Amino acid sequence: MKQKLALFLSVFLLVQFSPAQENLAPVKKDRFEKLPVKVKLSGKITDAKTGEPLPGAYVYFTDDKIGTSADAAGLYILTNIPPGHHVVEISFTGYSTLVEHIGIHADMQKDFALSPVIVENQGVIITGVSGATSIRKTPVPITSVKRTSLLQIPSANIIDALSHVPGVSQLSTGPAISKPIIRGLGYNRVVTVNDGIRQEGQQWGDEHGIEIDEMSVNKVEILKGPASLMYGSDALAGVVNFITNVPAPEGTVRGNILTNYQSNSRLSGNNINLAGNKNGFNWNVYGSLKSAGDYKNKYDGRVLNSRFNEKNAGGYFGLNKGWGYTHLIFSHFDQHVGLVEGDRDDATGKFLVYAGTTRERIASDADLSSRKLWVPNQRVQHYKLVSENNIAIRNTRLKLNLGFQDNQRYEFGNIDNPSEKSLFFDLKTFNYNLQWQLPEFKEWHTTLGVNGMQQNNRNKGLEVLIPEYGLFDIGGFVYFQRFYKKGTLSGGLRFDNRSVDSKAFYEGSIEKFKAFTRNFSNISGSLGLSYEPTDRVTVKVNIARGFRAPALAELASNGTHEGTNRYEYGTRDLKSETSLQLDGGIDLDYEHFSMAISAFYNRIHDFVFYRKLESVFGGDSLVNTGGDYIPAFVFNQHHATLGGLEFSLDIHPHPIHWLHFENNFSFVRGRFDQLLDGVKPGSDRLPLIPAPKWSSELRADIKKLGKSFRNFYASFEGEKTFKQDHYFSGYDTETGTKGYFLLNAGLGSDIMNHKKKTIFSLHLGMMNIGNIAWQNHLSRLKYAAENRVTGRTGVFNAGRNFSVKLNIPLEFKLK
Repeated sequence: MKQKLALFLSVFLLVQFSPAQENLAPVKKDRFEKLPVKVKLSGKITDAKTGEPLPGAYVYFTDDKIGTSADAAGLYILTNIPPGHHVVEISFTGYSTLVEHIGIHADMQKDFALSPVIVENQGVIITGVSGATSIRKTPVPITSVKRTSLLQIPSANIIDALSHVPGVSQLSTGPAISKPIIRGLGYNRVVTVNDGIRQEGQQWGDEHGIEIDEMSVNKVEILKGPASLMYGSDALAGVVNFITNVPAPEGTVRGNILTNYQSNSRLSGNNINLAGNKNGFNWNVYGSLKSAGDYKNKYDGRVLNSRFNEKNAGGYFGLNKGWGYTHLIFSHFDQHVGLVEGDRDDATGKFLVYAGTTRERIASDADLSSRKLWVPNQRVQHYKLVSENNIAIRNTRLKLNLGFQDNQRYEFGNIDNPSEKSLFFDLKTFNYNLQWQLPEFKEWHTTLGVNGMQQNNRNKGLEVLIPEYGLFDIGGFVYFQRFYKKGTLSGGLRFDNRSVDSKAFYEGSIEKFKAFTRNFSNISGSLGLSYEPTDRVTVKVNIARGFRAPALAELASNGTHEGTNRYEYGTRDLKSETSLQLDGGIDLDYEHFSMAISAFYNRIHDFVFYRKLESVFGGDSLVNTGGDYIPAFVFNQHHATLGGLEFSLDIHPHPIHWLHFENNFSFVRGRFDQLLDGVKPGSDRLPLIPAPKWSSELRADIKKLGKSFRNFYASFEGEKTFKQDHYFSGYDTETGTKGYFLLNAGLGSDIMNHKKKTIFSLHLGMMNIGNIAWQNHLSRLKYAAENRVTGRTGVFNAGRNFSVKLNIPLEFKLK
């Protein structure tokens, strides 16, 4: 560890204080010269072709979290801007987002011209970088999904919607629980960020979702590839960043009322959001209610106990001035979910209520139509409080984020006492992130930072799956960007150390968990180039080293995991996972078509996975849990390699740019270095690798349709998921999955009044039009018990589903 620390400090000092190139001038004394306290930016926003003003076009400074809308003449003005380098995003529905890097050191006037949207591949991102950056200037593959797109995509949940992004999949347990999988990796290998801090719950578990309010999300950024440089341990596969709170323009109160109904599960979702800004004091509040019954499909009918409900609330309040901003963010997530067991009656094939108990019976129609949660079920409550601060000090910037999270997960499994907590994890996390952006020097932008977290997990239920523990995590890093005329060089180095203190636990006189401590340290880094030879071509290449310390469940599990029907054994001597990934890609954006190709190669040392434990007598090892025998699983690790590619092609022929033929393809394969189950074929393949997928969508996007319709769209999509016959067959852990073809459609528009203001937006969607019976390879319900009547194994995914979303915008000016 001392050698790693010494190496990190040596390279850190070399990068920070050595000349970047031979002709670079020495550091001038005026790098820290005193600048004006605040500056102003004003101008006009117009249509690039017609020159007409664009009332309502939005100008936003992401790093400063300030923005404004253009007035009826297209004029805008922004005050309270800290002087220095800024990334400005100008957006308007129906037009391509414009992104510019500009230096503002005094009051400035600047006009912007927007072009009607052909393909939206621009925008500002904040994920994996120290400051706001345009997508084209980041060397790693990043996708930004805005709220308008989330409203238009018909989906069961937000992760389902994001799975339309090439390279992104979902591990699901019914419609309520979905976890992101990026390029074949998930769980603790993907960091979820929500409003500035990493979301910390029990994400090591199969039946633990992302635990945020989906209906309040304004934007999602997906980074594909190791991001340990900025996020430390766990960002081995990438980052999914959910952005909820966006300040309203100065002197404005704006918000929306959103409602969603889905026919398959009879889901009803309602959300209200309201934000205001007056003299720099700004605030936002939101709340959501969701309720769903059991979903249904062609083979299973209604799937017993796939129902759920949610009650969520949150917001922030803060102050934005010329010196920067300070915001206090708060949220509460409360979800109740039924856990599908899938047991059926041998004679009829119908689902059983209270299977395996003296109260076992066939589920009636009333049972299946009810929204009451059956045992087993779970409840997750997530409380979060974040202090977000960004202060401009002369021509430097200091960022400080402090967060507290309390994740409480209850699992109920006693039919005689439904309120009895079989499992109760209480995880408290304190997050911290301090960054200092140094003054710009010869187009070099350098940031020093330290971040990490402190955790304590307590067991308060009757059963104990993992021991109580304490964790402290700290990492220091240097990040740099160098802007050239046609390219951007980005990279940095980081050192991490994670300390884990696991507590002993006795069941009566028997020691179930032994006390132990472990320390994990690592050096991470990345280096990449984004090259723009022309305005229409972007070439990206990046190499990065990732890091993930084993989770406590992997180190020390010893108990029944009711939600997964597994008895899990941890392995205390697991090592950290480390990866070295090479990414390369090219984006082309021409008048008649747009195309993007991205490929990666990822070498992972000490990849951690769980497998079935074999009995010494042959077959599966079974554990007696009070009369029930369930299979035992154990955590192992081995070296592995992943590789794959993503491809996108959008054909939009001139002069009918409103017509799009969009095509996407994703492919990933993963292998261990050798066979792990004797000579059994397929036991060298990584588990939970998504099947290859191709989708084609014919789409019409019409900016104006008559007097009353704006931003009209109509889409028809075919989605082909190929069979997955490259599965992890070792120890009979996985089985193959058949391919399937689904048809989806969407239709929607903004409805305008005579003053050209949006009254409401209506979004109609139809998923699985053909009502196909299908099973996704990453669906956990695929491994439910066999239906003895039909001979089919597992529970199938949702059948035909009609979705209606109604969004009513709210806005008025403050005097």
